[in-house]
Amino acid sequence: MFANILDNFKLPLANPVLIFAVILFIILIAPILFNKFRIPHLIGLILAGAIIGPHGLNLMLRDSSIVLFGTVGLLYIMFLAGIEIDLADFQRNRFKSIVFGLYTFIIPMTIGTLVGLYVLGYSVPTSILLASMFASHTLITYPIVSKMGITRNVAVSTAVGGTIITDTLALLVLAVIAAMVKGQFNGLFVLNLSVSFIIFVIGVMLLYPMITRWFFKNNNDSISQYIFVLALVFLAGFFAQLAGVEPIIGAFLAGISLNRFIPNTSPLMNRINFVGNALFIPFFLIGVGMLINFKVFFGDIKTIQIGLVMTIVATFCKYSAAWLVQKTFGFSKDQRSVIFGLSNSQAAATLAAIIVGYNIILEYDSAGNPVRLLDENILNGTILMILVTCIISSFATQRGASNLAINSTKSHESDPDHIAEKILIPINNIENADNLITLSTVIKSKNNTSELFALNVVTQSGDVQKSEADGKKILERASHTASASDNFIHTLMRYASSTENGIINTVNEQKITDIILGLHHSSNLSENFLGKITDSILARCNANVMVYKQSQPLSTIKRTIVIIPDRAELEIGFAFWLIRVWNLSRNLGTELVFFSTPGTLSAIERIRAKHPVKASFNEFSNWNRFAQLIPLITPDDMLFIIMSRKAHISYNSGMVKVPQVLNNYFAKNSFTLTYPLQSGQEADSVKSLSNLLDLETLKSNIERLDDVGKEIVKLFWKK
Repeated sequence: MFANILDNFKLPLANPVLIFAVILFIILIAPILFNKFRIPHLIGLILAGAIIGPHGLNLMLRDSSIVLFGTVGLLYIMFLAGIEIDLADFQRNRFKSIVFGLYTFIIPMTIGTLVGLYVLGYSVPTSILLASMFASHTLITYPIVSKMGITRNVAVSTAVGGTIITDTLALLVLAVIAAMVKGQFNGLFVLNLSVSFIIFVIGVMLLYPMITRWFFKNNNDSISQYIFVLALVFLAGFFAQLAGVEPIIGAFLAGISLNRFIPNTSPLMNRINFVGNALFIPFFLIGVGMLINFKVFFGDIKTIQIGLVMTIVATFCKYSAAWLVQKTFGFSKDQRSVIFGLSNSQAAATLAAIIVGYNIILEYDSAGNPVRLLDENILNGTILMILVTCIISSFATQRGASNLAINSTKSHESDPDHIAEKILIPINNIENADNLITLSTVIKSKNNTSELFALNVVTQSGDVQKSEADGKKILERASHTASASDNFIHTLMRYASSTENGIINTVNEQKITDIILGLHHSSNLSENFLGKITDSILARCNANVMVYKQSQPLSTIKRTIVIIPDRAELEIGFAFWLIRVWNLSRNLGTELVFFSTPGTLSAIERIRAKHPVKASFNEFSNWNRFAQLIPLITPDDMLFIIMSRKAHISYNSGMVKVPQVLNNYFAKNSFTLTYPLQSGQEADSVKSLSNLLDLETLKSNIERLDDVGKEIVKLFWKK
């Protein structure tokens, strides 16, 4: 028995349970240990892999399980790059991505080919393939920018977009060179590769959104949604292989196609990030480290020479591309550092190229030894290049991302008006809890230190003890839902004579800025419900009030239809509800479709010019004919309707018909009725904003706006 126990500790380890435990401890300890020496945790994991691998202490082999988890981690990195990117920013900056992609492909291809021919003395096919290895790169350091919270910086968007361009071109060069050497390159090969790749891209970008929208509408289980997303990612990777390119291209395209269905604030996004960064990506980095053989570097001087030349050329070319794109578009030094750091690390596509080239045998020499397209010197030199470029990339990305994150934080901390906003979600129905919490995380301002409050009101009518027990369950559900998206929510239970009084007292005590009231998906919008809001909450609460009914998940919404009354821009609460709409668009990636009068639309367009979102503008003024919008709205659209209290300048008599129209014609649509903050204006007067504002109300609420909201207020204050 004792001998059997000792067998478990023979090197290399063979017990799968022990192997997995060792790797988990490495993932836990290596970053902490190397951080003491200011070495980025990514490099720590790669070096740890080299130490425990077959060329180090030989604790374990780089077997099929390590390769499997490493492949998952690599595709995960590319998937995260696609899913976290701001598509609106990506579209606006696509020209920058294209330019950088061409820079970072053409420069390495040109210099790399010349170095291979005239410095290293290789043949034309070998030199071109070697250059394609310099041109490609892997976003190994992407987790650093993700952790720093700067994934939406234009430098990151540019680097990610450029990565796909250069990797695709480099892998196409790999396929062409391999076909030429094997004598398979002809017109039919080019046609098959082109057609299959085009079909693959169109299939993923068109079919994936349709399938995902259907699945998310019909399945709310969080585990099923996560497995579904993961399955689509790896299916896209497989189809990419069938199309003749590497799986990483498929994983990135899957991320792009699923981007708008997985908001950054959603619980699903939190799960995707957590599992990837905790398990799969570290496995990939450890697997890369296991390839490193330090003995080779000391046993063959030619390997060291070739490895140094490859490392210097690759680093110089990537830095040149980053420097050129900085000068072309006026980026800062920190942005250049981030672009260089993201694009300098060589791993995935480089390994694919070296493996393909090494496996191609050109001929056999007189001794019967194979003459390969890429020899062992290049193979070992590639490992050295991977190690050094990953180290350089980690330091460069860490430095640039830290400075960008610090500058962003300082810009907010130096703003004296930067104070938290507070969103209250009264919940008396457990079935509404998830929907209301999800909406609150989507509309809250990311730059603010926002606070969420879940409230359950226990009234004296009925069984109080049962109401207390039900209330605790509701608040526990709300807390669980918020924590799943990495948000903290304050849970409050209040005893009051009525639900309305409980809400009002909480608003006043906690200085609440926004209230989100829920309407069950099977309920109609009754006049009695709105009457309670109008007569009590609106009259006695100095806050924005939103009434929300969800008919389908927010992530499946295609467009947000924003219907605004005339002269809404003259109301005190204009900036406060508009920033909610802006956040909704930015976090969900939906198009905003505005319906209002020309003056109001013009005011919103001026804001959009400075803070772009995808939006369109349509004239609409007759609220008595609200039903004329029916042909323009689809079931996948969400309605965001701006209401008004009576006797205020934006009030329209047609608003009384809105509940009936919603019940009769838009029962399948999710909608939000918003009652903005309003001061005591006369309904028939149209004055400048400075004469209309309740200055104390404005002062207490403008402090809670983020940058866009403040600029909205400033714009109209100047008027």
